[in-house]
Amino acid sequence: MRFGIRALQAIIILIIFGAVTQLPKFSGNKSSTSSNSNFIDSLVENTNLRDKIGQLFIVSAFGEFYNQDDRRYKELVDMVQKQHVGGIIFMRGDVYGQAILTNKLQKLSSIPLWITQDMEYGAAMRINGATRFTPAMGVASTGNKYNAFLMGQVTAREAKAVGVHQVFAPVIDINNNVANPVINIRSFSDDPIIVGEYGAAFIEGVQSEGLVATAKHFPGHGDTMVDSHIGLPVLNHNYAHLDSVELVPFRYAIDSDVRSIMSAHIAFPNIGSEPELPSTLDPTILSDILIDSLNFKGLVVTDGLDMKGITSKYSPGRAVVKALLAGADIMLMSPDTFTAINEVEAAVKNGEITEERINKSFRKVLEWKLSFGLFDKDNQVDINSLDRIVNTKANNAVATNIAHESVTILKNDKDIVPINPNDYKRILVVSISEGVAGNTGASFAGAMRDFHPNVSFHAYDKRTSDRDIQNIIRSAQSADLVVIGAFVGFNSSRSIQFSRSQLSFLHKLKRSKKPSVLIAFGNPYLLSELPETDVHAIGWYNTADQTHAVAHALFGAHDIDGKLTISIPGYYNIGDGISFKQEVMGYGDPEEVGLSSTALYKIEDILQEAIRDSVFPGAVAAVVKDGQMVFNKAVGYWTYDKIKATKNDDVFDLASITKVMSTTTAAMKLIDEGKLSLDDEVWRFIPEYRTPEKEHIKISDLLLHQSGLPPFRVYVDSLKTRPEIIEAVRNEPLTYKTGTEYVYSDLGMILLAEIIETITSQRIDAYMRRSFYYPMDMSSTYFNPKRVSRWYVDRVHPTEYDELFDRGLVHAQVHDERAYFMDGVAGHAGLFSTTADIGKYATMILNNGRYGETQYISPEIVQQFTSKQSDISGRGFGFDRKSATGFSSAGQISSNNTVGHLGFTGTSMWIDKENNMAVILLTNRVYPSRTFGKRIGQIRAAVADAAFSAIK
Repeated sequence: MRFGIRALQAIIILIIFGAVTQLPKFSGNKSSTSSNSNFIDSLVENTNLRDKIGQLFIVSAFGEFYNQDDRRYKELVDMVQKQHVGGIIFMRGDVYGQAILTNKLQKLSSIPLWITQDMEYGAAMRINGATRFTPAMGVASTGNKYNAFLMGQVTAREAKAVGVHQVFAPVIDINNNVANPVINIRSFSDDPIIVGEYGAAFIEGVQSEGLVATAKHFPGHGDTMVDSHIGLPVLNHNYAHLDSVELVPFRYAIDSDVRSIMSAHIAFPNIGSEPELPSTLDPTILSDILIDSLNFKGLVVTDGLDMKGITSKYSPGRAVVKALLAGADIMLMSPDTFTAINEVEAAVKNGEITEERINKSFRKVLEWKLSFGLFDKDNQVDINSLDRIVNTKANNAVATNIAHESVTILKNDKDIVPINPNDYKRILVVSISEGVAGNTGASFAGAMRDFHPNVSFHAYDKRTSDRDIQNIIRSAQSADLVVIGAFVGFNSSRSIQFSRSQLSFLHKLKRSKKPSVLIAFGNPYLLSELPETDVHAIGWYNTADQTHAVAHALFGAHDIDGKLTISIPGYYNIGDGISFKQEVMGYGDPEEVGLSSTALYKIEDILQEAIRDSVFPGAVAAVVKDGQMVFNKAVGYWTYDKIKATKNDDVFDLASITKVMSTTTAAMKLIDEGKLSLDDEVWRFIPEYRTPEKEHIKISDLLLHQSGLPPFRVYVDSLKTRPEIIEAVRNEPLTYKTGTEYVYSDLGMILLAEIIETITSQRIDAYMRRSFYYPMDMSSTYFNPKRVSRWYVDRVHPTEYDELFDRGLVHAQVHDERAYFMDGVAGHAGLFSTTADIGKYATMILNNGRYGETQYISPEIVQQFTSKQSDISGRGFGFDRKSATGFSSAGQISSNNTVGHLGFTGTSMWIDKENNMAVILLTNRVYPSRTFGKRIGQIRAAVADAAFSAIK
């Protein structure tokens, strides 16, 4: 087999630089052990000393755009072409910037570059635009080691896509010092076993993608109070302590075949060869313990040699010589690579270090590059593949699920969580941070508003004035609940606690004596500084995923089962954490619940095509699965003049969906309470039905549309008042024998609403508002929008121009004429709502009558009403069901256990109980007249099919 073209290029370039006297001779297959060995031997033998030394250095670069005249770019080129460094560690950058720079540098390098990067919490730690994960401690709080594996796997997949070969992660230090200024949530736990198990899972995830994981920082940086970036930590542990604590996770890592370990710049005077010799430079630590005692055969890489733990005492070259003598192979981020190479070369020439020692690490580096096939290819990142691999919906779903599972609630006095918006009508969110932008925590407040209509927000940071503080205090005094988001991380420049000024402000805030919640979005130990707050929670970091997850947790919109993996002295222990089951509808992405975003996008295409065909001027479609609204898309405009665009939270006239969401639901509750029975004769509530023709009609007949009543009567051509219409319906003759036919009838549902009013002494609108809509936080569900508020009216789509009854443009008034003349409230029509509120209702049905902390309807009644109850129609009680044969507006892909209803205005709601999923479509297809929108049935079915086809 021919040798790889990259290998030949490398050898040719080495010849040009005078490093190779003759081409090595190769025979056989290069992939064989012998040919690999010959290749490595040739490079070791024929590469000059200085270039061998250069190959041991990893220099830093920023993965961003550089002009060729940029000084930083020229310095990089010099490092690669003249100093022949072995690789690059990329610092902050972006996906395309790093990929393109990698390609340019690889082309310039005579020997392929080894690309490395810190990625402790995902590729996004250093690459803008990549997938970001919960920090290690949060991952461990999920209690699921597979999450650590998935995190490592996704991280490696994205790293590999941008040309990275080695990931500097995981941190397997044990955070057994609460004052540690540099490790903290970067560690999985303060328990060695937990750290070992989760670290090993992460390593296996990274290396399952063919990348190199790096366990750090050997022999352990967790029990320090000094950040080695700014000084040299000194630990007085003896070997027995080190062996039984700090080394435990490293044994797990080595047993998991970790390919690389990074050293720590920490001195161990009771173990090391010199009292203040950093481990990175100490042969007792690296050679005796790591290599000999722990039998580690992989690549030993130093922590950054530009850190004060090294530079405060050692010159660039001295540090590298000592690191090599100690047993390190790769020199990371020397503060002066050129000088360091010179000094190491001089050290070899004066006999302080042998060339054989240089060759040992050089050979390792070459073997790694060869094993990765770097000599067989051009090592160019495929730019065109990046948008298919990095930050995908699937990757984000993994990260989001981990974020949700990581949320840890440690205290819940007064049972504040889950927050009921009706108990706390005004919520104040206050963020505490070290920033100066004034908006830290704003995204968290925004996430809270998904569940509560009245959330105000203030930020306390370095810009906050005394006047600002007074405004915040006044806001707290008028709030019903104060939620404090502590966006205070940890760093070596200050204490890990709240600052004096922050604590002073927080104590002032607490004087309002309002119920309070404290959430740590960074440093969990901060909880101990405000023990008097009623709720303690940990969100782990200030990212959109984490703040979104905490908001869901606080309102009961996701299962919560996070458990602490550290002790917070005096307050909480390992394993502490309060569990909650999801109780209300949340908001997420399709992949989180096993749906395909790409498939759901087809819904928008269907709706846009319908708009072009004038089926309706605008629409909102939504999909709810497993208690999460994962799709909510508005298209088009209010009218065909295309002036006012449709929005996701617009309100629509539901028309006959009222029959289910109002009248049927009220009947279910009353039957559940024993105040009504399906077998009750109608005449017991409506005396006009005590006739030989009607006295045998039951409540069940009205719900099944088998009573004998006609589908409708106009009435309103002569009757214009509610009493007149009700009287006419009560006396309407039957048109067929009860129970012999299915005739869908508005009249039966009008009568049922009247029966409900008789039982409850409330009209159906008031009863449903009090019993369901208000406590379920269905804040946009009403009859008679004009009686609600101008704000509400401004969200309601118009329906049609009514010339027959001189109503003009019907806007914020019920479209159905009979309901209109019945004061806007009837059992068959009149309800207005949004996709979000209908989603909450559907979630209640899918949860067998439970929503939030309340069991609104028993599971038995829900099951009874939604099951097939008629051989004539196949319907349930009140609920329509998907047709078993032929066309159905529920589509062809939904299960046969799909229930719901349609509305004449172009609305539909289908709830698939088997797939735990609901599909909602709201339109005003009757605009400008009911002659429009003839294809609405096909559109409904197409939308449903697109939604259900998204199930993976």
